[in-house]
Amino acid sequence: MHIHILGICGTFMGGIAAIARQAGHEVTGCDANVYPPMSTQLEAQGIQLIEGYSPDQLREFKSKPDLFLIGNVVSRGNPLLEEILNQGLPYTSGPQWLGEQVLSGRHVLAVAGTHGKTTTTAMLTWILERNQRQPGYLIGGVPLNFSVSARLGDGNYFVIEADEYDTAFFDKRSKFVHYRPRTAILNNLEFDHADIFTELAAIETQFHHLVRTIPQTGLVLANGSQQSLDRVIERGLWSPLERFGSGSCEWSFEDMENADGKRGADFAVLYQGKKCAEVHWARHSGVMGVHNQLNALAAIAAAHHIGITPEESALALAEFKNVKRRLELIGEKHRVHVYDDFAHHPTAIATTIDGLRKQVGEARILAVLEPRSNTMKLGVMKSQLPDSLKEADLVFAYGAISGKDALGWDLQESIAPLGSKAKSFHDLGRLVEAVCSEAKPHDHILVMSNGGFGGVHQKILARLEHLNP
Repeated sequence: MHIHILGICGTFMGGIAAIARQAGHEVTGCDANVYPPMSTQLEAQGIQLIEGYSPDQLREFKSKPDLFLIGNVVSRGNPLLEEILNQGLPYTSGPQWLGEQVLSGRHVLAVAGTHGKTTTTAMLTWILERNQRQPGYLIGGVPLNFSVSARLGDGNYFVIEADEYDTAFFDKRSKFVHYRPRTAILNNLEFDHADIFTELAAIETQFHHLVRTIPQTGLVLANGSQQSLDRVIERGLWSPLERFGSGSCEWSFEDMENADGKRGADFAVLYQGKKCAEVHWARHSGVMGVHNQLNALAAIAAAHHIGITPEESALALAEFKNVKRRLELIGEKHRVHVYDDFAHHPTAIATTIDGLRKQVGEARILAVLEPRSNTMKLGVMKSQLPDSLKEADLVFAYGAISGKDALGWDLQESIAPLGSKAKSFHDLGRLVEAVCSEAKPHDHILVMSNGGFGGVHQKILARLEHLNP
């Protein structure tokens, strides 16, 4: 079958493309912008990419595709989509195709939540891989233990990052309702995606729909500290439930000192109050903070549901290499370290800074933030920014998106409660200059954005070298 994918260069649809190709289909695709690393990953698998959405591309094929998969970035008015509709050509969404053609009949382990989905999915996938389960997987990032972000897999198990964002222009349900997991992690639940959800209760309803799909022989693993998840579960539960988090939960943890005498990374795993394993991360893995301890605990609990012991999971996690753009060290110049992180929601910003703080101790952290997610651009969470950034020593915020589109709200006013330690910029060059003029040896520059941020990481490193001959 020839499958043509609209919006192929997104992480999710790119993963779908890779899985379809591995399943033996001819796969082509198009996107508004075709660029590395996704374009390189797809072309290496023999997938032809077309830039743009011109209907002319339909005439470039020897025969029309048998099926079109429409990514959720594609909306009515898109010229190629309109031509597909006008001609009555067959189409569906990526999540629906995946659910029907790949996940059906397999034991699906799904990781849902506002934060930590990508990291937890990568951890769980690696646990299964290291324990010879040969899982298929689809991860919304690049896991450093694997060469690609998605794989069909040879075994019965499939691990998937279960996103609550909507499915397609014609299907406004969350993606995860298509996956029908047998093991489901509900990592956390906060308000996000203000472009499609009006309030937290609307997202809770989507999580309720997910819970409705889990069989009686399945398992729901829920973060025990989240009242929002309690409300979801109170609306109906037809499967066994185990909670993870504090000592009162079925799964809990105790912080431990690592080999360097630091806390906030290694931990002991407790099941029903009894210690059953210890997790010791590899040195320089970058896995730090309570949020990552909880991510790992959830992954261990999910693996336990399919017969992998906590001890076996802990051994696998000792070799876990994290995910790109999760406290990823990009470079160092003159003893100044520059990191990249995907954090863009206030909670994720706060936990990322906390994780780095546990790693670097009293050293200065210079936070560089681009609030570019749809929720942040709408200004819904601007009042939460000061509190999320308070543990940084200096804050540099960028108030333009992709260097051209200004935010619709006053960024400097939003971060004003932080006082003189926080400044906003609308020019990327001036931001780089300000960061580098403040940086001193042993400082840690933490760049946070869910986009490319104009290559600011390399610009900072280049400027640091110039300023510190």
